[in-house]
Amino acid sequence: MAQGQVAVVGSVNLDTILRVAELPRPGETVLASAATVCCGGKGANQALAAARAGGAATTFIGSIGADPAGGQVATLLTDPLLDLRLTASTGAPTGSAVVMVDSHGENSIVVASGVNITDAPLSKADRTAIRSADVLLCQLETPPARVLDAAAARREGALLVLNAAPAIDLPDELWACVDVLVVNQHEAEIYGTLLDRVPTVVITLGPRGSLLQRRDGTRLHVPSFDVTAVDTTGAGDTYCGVLAAELSRGTDLPTAMTTASAAAALTTTRPGSQPSIPSFPQVEELVAAAQTARLSGPR
Repeated sequence: MAQGQVAVVGSVNLDTILRVAELPRPGETVLASAATVCCGGKGANQALAAARAGGAATTFIGSIGADPAGGQVATLLTDPLLDLRLTASTGAPTGSAVVMVDSHGENSIVVASGVNITDAPLSKADRTAIRSADVLLCQLETPPARVLDAAAARREGALLVLNAAPAIDLPDELWACVDVLVVNQHEAEIYGTLLDRVPTVVITLGPRGSLLQRRDGTRLHVPSFDVTAVDTTGAGDTYCGVLAAELSRGTDLPTAMTTASAAAALTTTRPGSQPSIPSFPQVEELVAAAQTARLSGPR
């Protein structure tokens, strides 16, 4: 298997995950059955997914505060294929999030962005790492100016995959840089007519899989995988990371979407965001099992 190289520029948080029977309504207090602290943030989640579940040599470029939480993040965010480049800042605290997960696996998340929303310049070493990558993967938990800065550092021919989440107003010059846009249904509705802005859109549909749309009129639905979900936290990030990893190896987009769907499905079968990210062999096994089932099905 060709490895491929991915650079991820994005957010990193220290997450507190609370397990509850039901998500609280306004004004309601509920008791959590368990609390877990782990590393999170869309950028860090997607980078770890690209490395662990996607099998790509991955560089993650992010910012932490010069505080104890930053030290915890640096310890927790590890993988043999992950080149971790964290810049410590005294100007703002490490990002944090509280994630509540109910008995049905649904979640509610509150994020305090901290240093993630500062427009920190990329270092010369960061730009060199981005220039070496086949795919640059970004999100919008960091300022659009930082995404633009990273996009400008790409080598010719490298793809920019943008997970445009959370949905915010973006400058025209950023839209013009995007090769593949990944959004969920809610974000797609907010942004409107996406193919006027980017050539290729992937819309994730949760348990219904994902949809590919291209400016040339191509439309393709890629189904999800049938699993028993216990926690949907991080599934979308796993999808994005594995999609980028597959594209970095030159995999065609529909096949990359299938592999990403398998990885995302496996993520939902375990609690937590980063702890639940599967290994690449586990993803391959699920894809192979599904292919075998289709071939041996009723005729």
